[in-house]
Amino acid sequence: MPSPSRPFVVIAEFRVKPGSLDAFLDLAHDDARSSVAGEPGCRAFDVAVSESDPLTVVFYEVYDDRAAFHAHLETPHLARFRAGFPALIEEERPVRFLARTASGADAR
Repeated sequence: MPSPSRPFVVIAEFRVKPGSLDAFLDLAHDDARSSVAGEPGCRAFDVAVSESDPLTVVFYEVYDDRAAFHAHLETPHLARFRAGFPALIEEERPVRFLARTASGADAR
């Protein structure tokens, strides 16, 4: 019997322009909420702001598998985010892809 695939994790990080954080977070929150609500393969989509650098924003996204992430790339809410965020950032750092091996939520 084949083993189930591990959840696919995406970490994206942005450095936002001064004065643009609220607008960036509006776009990010729309993408995150829409992803979890409307994509069966999206398990989690967290948006976090660095305590040490409040203009650094990190996305932590968890998908059932790589195929679910690829489906996310075709969604209208991601298209809205992609259309709006470039004017709001100074830097988009390289996206990281990982295979999750465990979650503390599994202990509940």
